Amino acid sequence: MRSVYLDYNATTPIDPNVREVMLPFLGDFFGNPSSIHHIGRKARSFLDDCRHRVSQIWQCKPSEVIFTSGGTESNSLGICGTARLLKPKGGHIITSAIEHHAVLHTVEYLVNKEGFEVTILPVDAEGVVNAQDLENAIRDDTILVSVMAANNETGTIQPVSELGAICKKHDILFHTDAVQWFGKEPFENIQQFNADLVSVCGHKFHAPKGVGALYIKSPLLPDPILFGGGHENERRAGTENLSGIAGFVEAMERFVKKPVFSRVNIQPLTDRISILKEIEGVNLTSPISCKLANTISFTVSGTDSMTLLAALDMEGICASSGSACSAGSLNPSHVISAMGRSDEEANSLIRFSLGRETLDEDVDFVLDTFPKIIERIRSS
Repeated sequence: MRSVYLDYNATTPIDPNVREVMLPFLGDFFGNPSSIHHIGRKARSFLDDCRHRVSQIWQCKPSEVIFTSGGTESNSLGICGTARLLKPKGGHIITSAIEHHAVLHTVEYLVNKEGFEVTILPVDAEGVVNAQDLENAIRDDTILVSVMAANNETGTIQPVSELGAICKKHDILFHTDAVQWFGKEPFENIQQFNADLVSVCGHKFHAPKGVGALYIKSPLLPDPILFGGGHENERRAGTENLSGIAGFVEAMERFVKKPVFSRVNIQPLTDRISILKEIEGVNLTSPISCKLANTISFTVSGTDSMTLLAALDMEGICASSGSACSAGSLNPSHVISAMGRSDEEANSLIRFSLGRETLDEDVDFVLDTFPKIIERIRSS
């Protein structure tokens, strides 16, 4: 059976060059960076070098680079750690309705378990946060704002630099979940987000799973959420995943400055897929402009996401109904609901996210197969 992978926003295959760089740390180069003997010191030297290499790309201090296990941990550390640190100053947090659950559930925990308050910013019909809404939501006790850089379900790009400027004007810390940005959109330096904290995840740009990073602007020192040791400048306890970090840094150097998801190559393919909106009852949910080039999503009346995904998979097409972290969930897409769509639409989201390996023939196959699937489901 032909296999067509169109779920790159969920994860990407490890690049062969990245895998090659990782191999020594799965064999002879096994030292613990915290050990004081010569094998440990060799590992420590490499870890320090990795941190320096990332700081060169980000154009920040090495001490501002904290290695984590991925986007979820980066978001949790950035939000929980900062909120707890600043609670004596206030307990109000602002976020948006279309955030990844790694952000929304973290904020929900702080509200339900630790007494914080939250304001959820609305979005317009294309899923964009209005800067004036942020301005209006700020209170005297606001301590943190978290708005993502690009949405994983629709590809909508947020005006994070503008939002960050508003936070800076009010002396409020700003966090952005930039997991879907790196490797897809132009990157000059970490300051372009105008953020104090930026979450990054390796497996979204051909690095391995289980590794990511959090930019923490100096001199901010969020409270740790993991305890046991003084690793990562006492911000993240736990022995560093050296093989994963090696792959993360290699992918960062190869695929971020010049995005591996080339807009020139990928945009024509997603433009072709957009023709599916001409099918009756198929509605485009991704914005026409100001979105990730690789991402296009639809809602399909007369069916639901799970049925569509199963039918696509039977034909060899790997797609998603949004966040892979919510796979198996029967809940409607909170992103689509926030954009003002009906529950029926929110429960019938299909996302295609393309990558560097996507071919014209793959798109041909989807354009030929998807209409037949819809017709078959509706007729049954």
